[in-house]
Amino acid sequence: MSTATNTDWQTRPAPATAQEWIARAAEVAAVLATDAAARDHAGATPYAEVQLLKDAGLVTLLGPTGHGGGGQDWTTAYRVVREIAKADGSIGQLLGYHYLWFWAARLVGTREQWEHVEAQASRERWFFGGAVNPRDKDVVVTEDGDDLVYTGRKSFSTGSKVSDVTVLEGVLEGTDQHVFAIVPSDSEGLTFHDDWDNIGQRLTESGGVSLDGVRTPWSSAAGYVDKVFKPRVYNTLNVPTIQLVFVNFYLGIAGGALETAATYTREKSRSWLHGGFERAVDEPYVIDTYGDLTAKLWAAEALADAVAAEGQKLHDDPDAVTEKTRGDFEVRVAAVKARATDVALEVSNRIFEVTGARSTATSEGLDRFWRNVRTHTLHDPVAYKRREVGRWVLEGELPEPTWYS
Repeated sequence: MSTATNTDWQTRPAPATAQEWIARAAEVAAVLATDAAARDHAGATPYAEVQLLKDAGLVTLLGPTGHGGGGQDWTTAYRVVREIAKADGSIGQLLGYHYLWFWAARLVGTREQWEHVEAQASRERWFFGGAVNPRDKDVVVTEDGDDLVYTGRKSFSTGSKVSDVTVLEGVLEGTDQHVFAIVPSDSEGLTFHDDWDNIGQRLTESGGVSLDGVRTPWSSAAGYVDKVFKPRVYNTLNVPTIQLVFVNFYLGIAGGALETAATYTREKSRSWLHGGFERAVDEPYVIDTYGDLTAKLWAAEALADAVAAEGQKLHDDPDAVTEKTRGDFEVRVAAVKARATDVALEVSNRIFEVTGARSTATSEGLDRFWRNVRTHTLHDPVAYKRREVGRWVLEGELPEPTWYS
């Protein structure tokens, strides 16, 4: 991967507006796109790719400007994730998860905690990973004086191997209280495993992690004051927030698939010998397919942007978030998650209809778009997202806040 652009970013003024940040993300995506297929095939740990995100300033997008951050909101973050995912779905996922974990202190922690975390993370350009897979319930947190000690295993820890800090989650021994804390990724007892070997999202470093007595001060337990958690409805906004991250890197992958396929069709596809056209781009079936897929993608993107704007209103006034406003927002997120899943799977599959048999060559790498979408859309069943919407329509039922809703 070429890093020639990085020096230029270091000497240019930082973007100041949302559009400038999205344009910066497009520049980063152009660098990632140059060898995306080869990197996907190699499956190497993406240290250089994460450094690229740091050099471009994207990792501090949500941070306070007074400490070197971009001072942007979630509507911009989602668009940035979408741009990066057009070139590389894995790196789009890593960046999106990073934004969620960067924001986690604000979602769960006290004001003192999140102000400290965001300032330091922005100054030092931390990259966040997370060992918070909710289906693994075997991480136990015990007390040892003024310390908490995490012991157990998580089967997924997206980004942690390439991160500076990792968000841990476990249950305080003898209670049902979950405890989140941020620890350095090189903490003693924290071991990341090279066991992520899936068909898609190969560069996300989403393998397992072992926690063998990882220690952190009680004062780092997010949202706890004098060892007592202070709950807010806003705490539960982590799920719809990360689900919108999913939506946007799905749509980014779909957009990248369409752009890459269109280039192939223009430059390499041969017209069908019995179709009566000299160029593939003149074939009515090809034109219709690109028009159909583009219209569906644009519609899903418009819905995603609208829902992101609705969510930003909740982020802007956390203390005003109620169970109803949170629930109504989750329903909207569920709806766009269902749409984005269907559209991204359709786009990444049907591009082969308009690129032709030769486009399936491994060297072209067009299969990576479908593999990436198919892999991550299995994160949680989309049928349950449609159920949330259906129950809301028929009964006015709000989704119960869980790890997935």
